[in-house]
Formats: sequence, structure tokens, C-alpha cells
Amino acid sequence: MTHALLVIDVQNDFCPGGALAVAGGDEIVAGINTAMADFDAVILTQDWHPAGHSSFASTHDAAPMSMIQMPYGPQVLWPDHCIQGTQGAAFHNQLHVDRADLIIRKGYNPAIDSYSAFFENDKTTPTGLEGYLRTRGITTLTLVGLATDFCVNYSAVDAAKLGFDVTVNMALCRAIDFDGSLDAAKDGMAQAGVTLA
Repeated sequence: MTHALLVIDVQNDFCPGGALAVAGGDEIVAGINTAMADFDAVILTQDWHPAGHSSFASTHDAAPMSMIQMPYGPQVLWPDHCIQGTQGAAFHNQLHVDRADLIIRKGYNPAIDSYSAFFENDKTTPTGLEGYLRTRGITTLTLVGLATDFCVNYSAVDAAKLGFDVTVNMALCRAIDFDGSLDAAKDGMAQAGVTLA
């Protein structure tokens, strides 16, 4: 039991019709469900923001997708999305949530965003996922989900830096691709030692 499937943020707000929709975001759900059978463990991440989160453009009276400088560095200001307890924050209704060993929520601290499944955006505050994986003896991770260039990318790079053997199954991911972000993410993942499959 050493290989886990890490399913990143397959939530309604990131699927077509959602507040921060990723084109084709719902197209990967069936494939992810099928892939779950091939892994020793399945872990789901869930973006879980309080209303008025500091990463929301509306909190700053700013335009969505603009940038702001936060104490921890530059931050994209997003449309309000994945607000705790809302339908938008819920997992896609066809995702096999019951197969998950663990659901880890991120982005719930109102003052800091959290793209990665491992660290908040200050790159130092842990989510606890690393400890869970290590205590279970999991050394190899395959990542799928949304979005390739943000939460999948940050999670994959952090996992590789932590010493896990990391693959991103690109066919079971979809990207926002904002201002060249997809190419930059692919380069960054490859440089970190992540296998893009």
C-alpha cells in the first residue's frame, strides 16, 4: 500500500456552470472514477473558503483575475468560489466520493489562500497531508483534477520537494491557462522532477 491517487478539487465551482469554471472540468470525472480502482489509497482535496476570503476580488473591490501583493507574496484575486457549505464547494455529483480514504480541505484560513494540498500559499504552513501519507507508508502519488496550472501544479511540486515520487496524469486534469500559466506550470513541474504522463 504505497501508491495513492490524489484527486484535486473536483468541485462544482471549477466545473462548467461554476463560479470559476475550468473548461472541460467535468470531462475528467468518469476517468478519475475508473482510475480509483488502480490505487491503494484515494485522497480528495476540497477548496473550502469562508465568505469574504482574502483571495476573492470582491473582498478588495478589485477586478477578478487581477493581482495583489499579500504578506506571503503575489496573489491572484479570484471570483468568489467554493464557499463553505455551498453547492459550489460540493464535489461534482458523479465523483465517487465514497471511495476516498481521506478528504482534506484547504483554503479555510481567511487570511491566506491554499493552492497546494500540502502547504498554504506562504509555502510554510502545512495542511497535514504529508504526515498522513508518511504514517500510512505512501511514497508514490499520482495527481489528477483541477486545475492543472494552479492547485494540481502547486500540489505536485510540493509533493516532489517533500521527496514523494510524483506523476500528474495530464489526461485527467484540465487547466485554467491564464496568461501562460499552463506552460509555466508544465515547466515548473518538470523541473521539480514531476513526471507528466
